[in-house]
Parts: sequence; structure tokens; C-alpha cells
Amino acid sequence: MLDAVIVGSGPNGLSAAITLAQEDLEVLVIEAAAEVGGGTRSAALTLDGYLHDVCSAVHPMGALSPFFGTLPLAEHGLHWTASRVSAAHPLDGGRAALLMHSMTETGRTLGPDADAWRRLIAPFVEVGPELFADLLAPLHLPRHPLAMARFGWYGIRSAVRLARGALAGEEARALLAGCAAHSVLPLTRLVTGAVGLVFATSAHLVDWPCARGGSRTIGLALASYLESLGGRIETGSPVEAWSALPPARAYLFDLSPRQLVAIAGERLPARYRRRLHRYRYGPGVFKVDWALDGPIPWQAPGCAEASTVHVGGTLEEVAAAEAAVWRGEHPERPFVLVAQQSRLDPGRAPAGKHTGYAYCHVPSGSDLDMTAAIESQLERFAPGFRDLVLARFTRSARGFEEYNPSYPGGAITGGAQDVTQLFTRPVARLDPYATPNPSIYLCSQATPPGGGVHGMCGHYAARSALARRFGIASARIGSIG
Repeated sequence: MLDAVIVGSGPNGLSAAITLAQEDLEVLVIEAAAEVGGGTRSAALTLDGYLHDVCSAVHPMGALSPFFGTLPLAEHGLHWTASRVSAAHPLDGGRAALLMHSMTETGRTLGPDADAWRRLIAPFVEVGPELFADLLAPLHLPRHPLAMARFGWYGIRSAVRLARGALAGEEARALLAGCAAHSVLPLTRLVTGAVGLVFATSAHLVDWPCARGGSRTIGLALASYLESLGGRIETGSPVEAWSALPPARAYLFDLSPRQLVAIAGERLPARYRRRLHRYRYGPGVFKVDWALDGPIPWQAPGCAEASTVHVGGTLEEVAAAEAAVWRGEHPERPFVLVAQQSRLDPGRAPAGKHTGYAYCHVPSGSDLDMTAAIESQLERFAPGFRDLVLARFTRSARGFEEYNPSYPGGAITGGAQDVTQLFTRPVARLDPYATPNPSIYLCSQATPPGGGVHGMCGHYAARSALARRFGIASARIGSIG
């Protein structure tokens, strides 16, 4: 009998497996696809010589992950590459707000709000690593209660209220709105201010990086380190029923709650299954990858240097687009997240050429082609963009679920992270990773701290299993309270 079986090899599944293997347990990871990685895979989606990230592309949370920081991932092939501009937010008239490591340089692009931005963000930067250790964890007594209290005071607000209350100019308000829109929530909802603060603060701590050689190197590095600890991985092995699993003392699922019920439902109480069925996933995404004949011709200076460009216009425009998605509509001017990996990692494309990556939010399960709307937004701020397109690859929200069933309706963040599901995901329990069955645990991004490539969901789920199933108190990155 194995000690533990992990189903799913995304960053959380591999992080759970590593945490268990570090305690000398016999661990097996089972992956349906031919390659590990989950949302961190890369592939040649367009033309020969162009390498595209299938899902995640830019990884500030990976660079700030308290768990990843304890692992020798560079020795196993993971190398970050970044630009001095983490994020750019273009506006009409050739203007752009630039989010950089330097608070002073960022302030120079924010019109009248340089000092206001510093007053809002600097207190969180000062305690950055400790703050992120608290934020990237389940609900617990914070290590730095004063910093967390300040963060909570501002973060509980909606992004719209926070931006209008703390900032005066279009540039700074738009920059905060673009950061907050990573929440995939209407920007009038509570706690969207927190998401904006998290992403804004992160850029003043670390330049937002890509993984050299594609996001796939993240999963490959985690897998390589796991195997160095004695862990085993089986790929190309779909698990659709409990009978497909080998005997083990514990099972950890890097899957959606819906998939957990489909596989292990008979081993879970009916009341718990009903609560899992009520879990809300939120909108999906529509994504376009391009093979380009040259760099994106941004009109505003600085955008060409950014690893990420938030394309959506003013605070009001971004808020309107995200609200429309939650009403079940497809906005004519969507908020578009653009990544420029080949500017940071030239090996992603042939000499002189570039890759392009962009997605927008759409209603859950949408099959509508948003290519024209996305490209219109890019043309608005980068005139002549369409002339550079050599080839396209598109994937709808429905297509994302078909590609990876862990994205129900195309929800790549693992579920809505609104105020009712922020810490109580997938259900409200003292230990959100443990199910009523002491052998079964959920370790996916449907558990705290939620979406992002950081491995913390898997790490904390494994610590839960270690304590509850194996009687091992693990505290490799500190106590959770």
C-alpha cells in the first residue's frame, strides 16, 4: 500500500506530493495528460519555432511563493526572466501607467498620484514577504496582525471605491483597476480592492517574471525535484472512478470539487457532497495566441517593456466590462490581459519574430469567438497590430474545460474568489483541505489561498494530511496559526 496518491499534476498537486515526500512517505502522482504541469504547460500552438504558454504565463505569485522559495527549483531547470516593467496600463492619447519595482519610477507615470500611490502601497511593501506569507495561507492568526489589519481595512473595499477614494487621476485609478481585474469579479464587489493591492504590492517586491523556456519548466522542475525525493509520477492515466486508484493511506485531489464528487462521491457524506455541488466557479476565459512578425507596436512608451499589459482603458471601462461578464454578456470592449513572453525570453520565437498571448473574461461555458473584440482593443492602443499577425490559435471557455476538466466552464482560477468563497472554499470548514473522510483531501486552487501558480494550496493540503492521517506535524515554512 502506498502512503499517498495525488491525482493531478498541476503546481498544487506536485507541491502536495513534494511536501509528503519530504517526510519520507511513498508518494505516487497520477496525471491524465501526457505531460505534468496542469495550468503551466507550453506548446507550439501556431507555427514551427513559436512556443506558447497554454494557460498561465506571468508568475509573480510563483516568485513570491513561500513554499517554492524553500525548494531547489533552479537546480531542476526553473529560471525566471523578467523586465523592469511588470505591468503597463495604456490609456487613450498615448499615455500609460507603468508598474515597476521602484515606487519612484512608477509614480512618474501616475500624473498627480505619485504621493497617493506611495501612501496606499508603501506600508504593504515594507512588510512584503511576511504579508504574502499570511495572504498565501488559509485563514489563521496572522504573524503580523497590524499589517494585516491595515490590509483588511483597505482590501475589504471594492476596487472602484478604493481607487476613487485613494487616487485622483485616470492613470493610477486604471492601474489599480487592471490589477484588481485579475480577481475575475465585478470591480464593485467587496474584496476586489484586496486583489488590486496584492498585485500592485507584488510588483514593488519582485519584477513579474516568466519562466525561461516556457511555463512548462515550472511543472517539469517540480516533477524533477519530486522524483529526486523518491516520488513517482504516472502520466497518461485518466482517473474517472475510484476503482482506477491504487490502494493508499491518503488521497489528495488536485481537481475541481465537481471532479472530486464524480470520483469519490460514494465515499463522502451526502451533506458534504451537496455543499460541494453549491460551489460557484464564476466566468471563464477566451484566449488568443499569435505568431507575430514583430513586437506589438504599442503607442504609449513603456508598454513594449512590460511582461504584462492590461488593456481596457479607464477604471470605469474596466469595471463596465467585468460587470457585463457577470451579467452573462460579452462586452464589446473587454478587459484584456496581454503577456509578452518573447520580449523577456527570446527563445520563444524565431529571430526577429515574437509571440503574443491575450485573454479576456467571458460568461461561464461561452463558445463565442472573441478574437475580433480582443484585437480591436489591441489596435486601439497598438495601431498596426493586426498587420503583424502571421497565425492565430484560439480557445473558448468551453474549449478550456474540454482541454482540462479542472476548469469548469473555462474558470481557470478554480472558482469565484468573492467574499463568500475567499477563505471558505470549497466549503466552510476549520480545515478546508480535509473532507469528512480522513483519507481524502482536496489540494487544488478550489482551496485557500485560491488561484495562481504558487503551490500553497497543495502544500497546506499535504500538511493537513500529514497531521490528520499520518500524525506528523510539519512546519517547514512556519506554523499556520
